[in-house]
Amino acid sequence: MGSLGEAEGRRRRPRFLCLHGFRTSAEIMRKQVLGKWPANVTARLDLVFADAPFPAEGKSEVEGIFDPPYYEWFQLDKGFMEYRNFDKCLAYIEELMIKDVPFDGLMGFSQGAILSAALTGLQEHGLALTRVPKIKYLIIIGGAKFQSPTVAEKAYANKIACPSLHFIGENDFLKVHGEKLIKSCVDPFIIRHPKGHTVPRLG
Repeated sequence: MGSLGEAEGRRRRPRFLCLHGFRTSAEIMRKQVLGKWPANVTARLDLVFADAPFPAEGKSEVEGIFDPPYYEWFQLDKGFMEYRNFDKCLAYIEELMIKDVPFDGLMGFSQGAILSAALTGLQEHGLALTRVPKIKYLIIIGGAKFQSPTVAEKAYANKIACPSLHFIGENDFLKVHGEKLIKSCVDPFIIRHPKGHTVPRLG
């Protein structure tokens, strides 16, 4: 039993790169997750929170709730169908993952969740994250699919095969889109909660 216990102690916790929501920050997501999820859950994960590369170009929805600065992963134009700085965003995330290699998975909320799921599909086709190990796990909170056919046709050409956990809020304005993302995943595990577009409280 002693050797089994020692092996457990040496086992590395799965490391997740955590991608925050639109016009928020790494520190905000850290507070959202660590403040709402019990320690016996977060202690099992190695969570690395990162700021997006671009300062927010407009007002943040969390202004007055969380302190600035606020960041965004890329910019949305023309009814969410065109994305500025998307390629720069992908390159930036790859550099983050190279710097702290190895990462086992991605965890994202809102814009970060949309990005996390798409990155997995793009990586599978050799279109992103080509210099880092394959993403093994996904945790998607308030996620959705990219609407632009230019990205969607590449990211969701095949179902996302890695294990994925999805948090779906009953009153989330992205709920319908989150359900569509679930259909693009192989055997997704789904946790539903009664709240809206938020990191839900666990336990």
